[in-house]
Amino acid sequence: MREVSDAIKEGAGAFVRKQYTTIGYLAIGAAILIFVLYQFGLKDSNAMKVTIAFVIGAAASSIAGIIGMYISVRSNIRTASAVRTSLNGGLRMALRGGAVSGITVVSMSLLGVGGLFAIYGGLASAGAAEATTVPLQIVGFGFGASFVALFAQLGGGIYTKAADVGADLIGKVESGLPEDDPRNPAVISDLVGDNVGDCAGRGADLFESISAENIGAMILGMALWPLFGLYGILFPLVARAFGLIATMVGVMVVKIKEDEDPMKGLNRGYFVTTVLAMIGFYVSVYFLLGNNIWFFFAGVVGLITALAFVFVTQYYTEYRYRPVRSIALASQTGPATNIIMGYSVSMECVGIPVLLICAALMASYQCGVHALVAMPGLQIAAHNAGFYGTAVATMGMLAPCAYILAMDTFGPITDNAGGIIEMSGQPKEVRVRTDRLDSVGNTTKALTKGYAIGSAALSAFLLFRAYIDEVEKYMVKRGITGVIRVDLSDVATFVGALLGAALVFVFASLAIRAVGRAAYYVINEVRRQFKEFPGIMKGTQKPLYGRCVEIVTAGALKEMILPGLLAVLTPVAVGVLFRLFSPTGSLAAVQTVAAMLMVGTITGILVATMMNNGGGAWDNAKKFIETGQLGGKGSDTHKAAVVGDTVGDPLKDTAGPSIHVLIKLLSTVSLLAAPFFL
Repeated sequence: MREVSDAIKEGAGAFVRKQYTTIGYLAIGAAILIFVLYQFGLKDSNAMKVTIAFVIGAAASSIAGIIGMYISVRSNIRTASAVRTSLNGGLRMALRGGAVSGITVVSMSLLGVGGLFAIYGGLASAGAAEATTVPLQIVGFGFGASFVALFAQLGGGIYTKAADVGADLIGKVESGLPEDDPRNPAVISDLVGDNVGDCAGRGADLFESISAENIGAMILGMALWPLFGLYGILFPLVARAFGLIATMVGVMVVKIKEDEDPMKGLNRGYFVTTVLAMIGFYVSVYFLLGNNIWFFFAGVVGLITALAFVFVTQYYTEYRYRPVRSIALASQTGPATNIIMGYSVSMECVGIPVLLICAALMASYQCGVHALVAMPGLQIAAHNAGFYGTAVATMGMLAPCAYILAMDTFGPITDNAGGIIEMSGQPKEVRVRTDRLDSVGNTTKALTKGYAIGSAALSAFLLFRAYIDEVEKYMVKRGITGVIRVDLSDVATFVGALLGAALVFVFASLAIRAVGRAAYYVINEVRRQFKEFPGIMKGTQKPLYGRCVEIVTAGALKEMILPGLLAVLTPVAVGVLFRLFSPTGSLAAVQTVAAMLMVGTITGILVATMMNNGGGAWDNAKKFIETGQLGGKGSDTHKAAVVGDTVGDPLKDTAGPSIHVLIKLLSTVSLLAAPFFL
């Protein structure tokens, strides 16, 4: 067991070192460019502050991703050891390993944003003029976090799915080998991929989400200075801190009976976390927002939305329910019908989440209007009040974020534990326990992605409004008059919207293509080893695991660059080009980028939801058959399901999660580059 675990740890460490070295060079180049443009292009006295914030955000995001991977590769063998004697022991060990990552990621975001706010003088400011400029100085932190998260998620996602697709197609379909069989040369790279994609990548992803949304809410809070003063700006950080405490308690109460569904234990912990987070949210509203009950209601809307997203995702990705079972049944007639049914399910699963998002946005918007419009002595437009309501709802939805991330990291830990058990030749009943945990882990990974895209949707108004607020401040500073309108009947605005939608599809295409290219080389390498070393299949020769790890590492690092740069540069290029060449007025560039943000976000939400839930459903249809249903492992039905799973793999673990980051990156890049669009 130690030998297998050490091989996973070594491979994951080697990839992460190479990946973050590459990202580091890109981040240094971006930091220099930001400083030069702000200092010499805008002649902005805050150039150094914005650049330092970017560097700290990038460094903190990197650390968050590395910590996620570091904990995972050390928890997997502990979980494997615990599950030999108890399913409950394995469950608790894996969840607590994930909780270390979740709590650390959220804590680092709070420390980074709150620390910069204090260092830049936000806490010491005596009046609105000083305090309300500080959140604009730390927007670089959000961009730094998004910048690193995008490349981390892309690189990790390409790695994990190239290895997984190669291992499954050659091992299960061509050679008839079971899951995680030590004779498969790609098995170690597959287990490594679980850590660098689902742990390092997701840790950086959620760090970036929390940071960007904290900063966006603080910028909106600046408008409420006459009513709440500094408290309105600090509210997002305090509410998030209460969510951390709730998560710690929720993790500690998780336990199950040996014959109980592990998902029930995880759900109980999530309920406890949600209730405690709701109490903490009320305390925050009571002390910081003048006990305005409408803000508490907006937070409750966010918490309920998070809960609903978890259960909707479970419905579409657990094999207890109709969608996954319909894919499994379709596998009886071959891979083609599996893919047709899986694609149908992936499109269907967009409907209910969109209805939830619409309901949450409308409800929280109305809460904001009721909370602020009628306040005596406060002159604020209804739409601005509504925007702040959606911001508070986003804070509520993100309150249990640390617990959600713990459940996400739970997935790869249990997956690795199953691989360690299989490769070390443990008894069959132990593997049955790890299979139960692994199946639940697939669901928890899927619901984390659903939760992430739901929070991204709720925060769309938050970040969009933060962008508009920042532009308006620069307009006043430069003496520019006019009203920002996102009017699709305007040609330039329509073009920006169309470019935003197209960007999502082109970006996803590049990410999926990268998986296909890297998997091609893995498959050929495995076939070569089987041909040249026939003793591998007989169990008398050890495969060259390291060769597959090297191939996937090189492919992932190479392929992540183009889609990453496309995402970073597109909004900047659109804004600058329309500023220089548009004949429709001085605000054309600002409005075009705003349309790109809005429609790009809408398209990204739909496409990412389809990919995440559809891929999870394909995966668990395979897991359902592997429990002995419809012919079980090795049957033609199982082989068809494996093919479908490999189609869903790059959707749910590469393109889909990377679109989460893309949505937020569009906003954070635009926030940082907004002064150049006027």
